Parts: sequence; C-alpha cells; structure tokens
Amino acid sequence: MLYTRKGDTGTTELFGSPDRLPKDCPLFEALGTVDELNSLLGVCFAQAHSAADTADSSPTTVEYRHLAELIRNVQQDLFIVQAELAGAPKTLDEAHVLHLESCIAEVESYITNPHSFVIAGGSELSAYFDYARAVSRRAERHVLAVRGDYPTSADTQKYLNRLSSFLYALARKANKLAESKEAKPTYT
Repeated sequence: MLYTRKGDTGTTELFGSPDRLPKDCPLFEALGTVDELNSLLGVCFAQAHSAADTADSSPTTVEYRHLAELIRNVQQDLFIVQAELAGAPKTLDEAHVLHLESCIAEVESYITNPHSFVIAGGSELSAYFDYARAVSRRAERHVLAVRGDYPTSADTQKYLNRLSSFLYALARKANKLAESKEAKPTYT
C-alpha cells in the first residue's frame, strides 16, 4: 500500500528514527523543496530528451542528450542531499562539488556572456531551467535554515550554492541550442 495512515495526525518520521515530528517542522520544508527541485529537474530531463528526439542535426541531438545526462547526475546528487537531511549516513563530498564546478565551466564555454541578467523564457527548456534555478535557491535557503538542528556537510552546502549557477548556465545553453533570442531586463 502507498499509504500507512501514520501521518494522518500531522506527524511523520525520519530515516532510522522512531520519533515522529510535526509535518510543518522546518526540516520538512527543506526536504520538500529539495524534492520539488528534483521533480522539476525531471521535467527538464524529459524536455531535453524530447528536444534530442526532434533536433534537426546530429550535433544538436548530442548536446541535448548531454544536457539530459547532466540533469540526471544532479538528480542523483539531490537524493543524497535528502538522505543526509533525513539523518542517513550519506553526504556529498568534495568530488561532487568539483564535478559540478567542472560542468559549470563546460557549459559556460558553450554560451556567450554568462554573467548577464536575462529574462526567463526563450525556449521552453530554458524556462524550466530558470524555474529550477529559482527553486534551487529556495532549497539552499531552507537547508541552511535548519543546519543548526539538522546539519549538512560543508560540501553539501557548497554544492547547493553552485547548483543555481549550473542551472542558470543550462538555461542559457538551452536557449542557444534552440536558437532562441534572450531578452535582457531594461529596468525602465
């Protein structure tokens, strides 16, 4: 059965703990936001695969498939973040941070002017990446907000900090692959 009825009173339990906590505990806001981000990245993954299947040229197909692979790796990492928050003996380490940094550098080399502000949109995949970027920032804030009671490693915190930059870069690359013109804010 997919339900246990144990949470009907507004409480739930953490990994390996018999204690039940209220579902409105800030820890569950952090866990839920990381889960929301992972789900949204699933949409990005599906969009990248769909774009690969409909791309006109082989190099573009390869690039979209590579985007999907990068997304899947991040999704796996986010499961580790959730496990760590829930008290499992799992954590991201320096290798995860370095890998994400190398992915950012790789994507940055493909795009132009990666440091400018851009209005979200352009291609559908780019819009989803920009949305995921905003959710990743919220996830980072929630994880940091509970670190006193539910600590995460310094490497997990670094990874979450880098993740929004990575997703921003992916949004720019998705627009470039789709040949979508990006709009900059006018501030008028």
